[in-house]
Amino acid sequence: MLYLVPTPVGNLEDITLRAIRILGEVDLILAEDTRTSSVLLKHYDIHTPLKSHHKFNEHETSDEMAQRIARGMNVALISDAGTPGISDPGFMLVRACVREGVEVQCLPGATAFVPALVDSGLPCDRFYFEGFLPQKKGRQTRLGFIARQEQTCIIYESPYRLVKTLQQLAAVCGEDRLASVSREISKVHEDTQRGTLSELAAHFEAVPPKGEIVICVAGNEKLKTGLEPEQDRLEDLII
Repeated sequence: MLYLVPTPVGNLEDITLRAIRILGEVDLILAEDTRTSSVLLKHYDIHTPLKSHHKFNEHETSDEMAQRIARGMNVALISDAGTPGISDPGFMLVRACVREGVEVQCLPGATAFVPALVDSGLPCDRFYFEGFLPQKKGRQTRLGFIARQEQTCIIYESPYRLVKTLQQLAAVCGEDRLASVSREISKVHEDTQRGTLSELAAHFEAVPPKGEIVICVAGNEKLKTGLEPEQDRLEDLII
């Protein structure tokens, strides 16, 4: 069997009892970064063998690993933080296992965008998850798509690109569109800033951010009145 096991996005206590048990019982743990995962496993006194499985090798190793699982091996897949497959490696191995007729179980657990969305103060009954935006090709298209959504949109971003992304969102969505920026979720310096896109861009330009970041952008209220989001300056901001 293949188990997809969520791991903490911050505090090491944010893991289920079932996850700890399975990580200790399987024959092998596939980890995005074995050095990062070793910290978690050592904390819970888990000594299961580790093997690297990341975006640079999953194309070559997924089929072989699925065949090994089909022959009787029990394997757990973990990422550095959160649920495998959500902006992390996982899809290719799951697809390979499905083709081999291997049973796959995904455990419930930590995912960074859920607490960020709920904590944002924006509607969370319906939402759209974008993940990481393309850095160059296709970025303009994705920003325009986000600007036209009626539901709250969720974006993962690097601290080094946060200000630029907020400025681009303000250009295409309107400077007064409400948003939130959550960082260091479940860690000691966890922080959520709320305001308009222009206010958030100005804040983080003055106070450079650190840590993993989740942006939540309010849905487009103008669509209800038939108005379209502005895109005048978007092309100038795309690099």
